[in-house]
Amino acid sequence: MSDQVVRVLVADDQALIREGIASLLSIEPGIEVVGTAADGREAVALAVQTRPDVVLMDVRMPVLDGLRAAELLREKLPACRVLMLTTFDDEEYVVRALRAGTGGYLLKDLPPRELARAVRLVNEGVDQHDSAASRRLLAALDRALPPTPRVDLTDREQAVLRLVAGGATNREIAARLHVSEGTVKNHVSRILERLGLRDRTQAAIYARDRGLL
Repeated sequence: MSDQVVRVLVADDQALIREGIASLLSIEPGIEVVGTAADGREAVALAVQTRPDVVLMDVRMPVLDGLRAAELLREKLPACRVLMLTTFDDEEYVVRALRAGTGGYLLKDLPPRELARAVRLVNEGVDQHDSAASRRLLAALDRALPPTPRVDLTDREQAVLRLVAGGATNREIAARLHVSEGTVKNHVSRILERLGLRDRTQAAIYARDRGLL
């Protein structure tokens, strides 16, 4: 895990929840809360101003909802990771969050330490999904994902794919396989390209369906 301080913006229309999450995260080592926002439009504007690494975003908010705000942030701040944090695990919201390019979908009932860990992992590039949201996401993707042609991956590519599917970061994969982080990034990009997959979530489904886990 990186020693870098993760800069976080919290967006939620309920003041008590918003300030509570900000307070909990601010006492976690390696996390700095750079601001809070009460709606999606304010979140986008404040993120552009403060340049956070991660934005914790509620789904339902006034003025501009969290999913549309996530789409705008992907355009304006491509390096910023958005983690949806909500009370709703509706399949439509989960799928829309994936399409918006978010780094995960979590429910608000998780323990503070797990939320802090999720923030750190999302910053490392590892998507985080609540178990209920994951079930809905996998069901939706199984229906929507076109058949993937069989591709013979090399032994090293299969090893990388297994670790990606297991939730390992590029840094952790590099340490496990004794290669550089850049080499891992190249492997992951090549695997996704060869299999015609969009992201690590689809790669995990591919690995699961083919018994690689």
